[in-house]
Amino acid sequence: MRKLKLQELNRLSVEAFKESEKAPIVLVLDNVRSGLNVGSAFRTADGFAIEKIYLCGITAQPPHREILKTAIGATSSMDWEYTPTTYEAVAQLKKEGYYLAAVEQAEDSTSLQDFQLPLDAKVALIFGNEVKGVSEDVMEIVNECVEVPQYGTKHSFNISVCIGMVLWEVFRKWKFS
Repeated sequence: MRKLKLQELNRLSVEAFKESEKAPIVLVLDNVRSGLNVGSAFRTADGFAIEKIYLCGITAQPPHREILKTAIGATSSMDWEYTPTTYEAVAQLKKEGYYLAAVEQAEDSTSLQDFQLPLDAKVALIFGNEVKGVSEDVMEIVNECVEVPQYGTKHSFNISVCIGMVLWEVFRKWKFS
């Protein structure tokens, strides 16, 4: 077996990517502390060609050094917007018809494998602070809470890992269902 060379991957240019069809999914990062996690979110969002990332509260914004380190150029390809509060961003997305899904451990949460995309809906996936999770005021207005099942001793996954798992599952259901 031979690894493919970068030229053989046939990736879009940044300009072509910006004009291409996007998955009707946005990420909302609620007060994420680590710039490295934010950069990983950009890179993963680019990989799945989603619409946009909302950076809220204390979440670092490009061109922060740690974001650039892990994003590896994805800050140029991904649309993003900063909002002072997560509630403000999420309330606006709700007005725009997005289905709001917090990724959090909560009562009556839906296990990720059981999460069903609403037909023809745009989805906003909300990921919370590494310690405190999704803000309480945001939890009050979401449509659903999605939980990634865990079987070990830790209380949560790293947010960058969680974003990858959740985006893959949601993207897969959108693209291949």
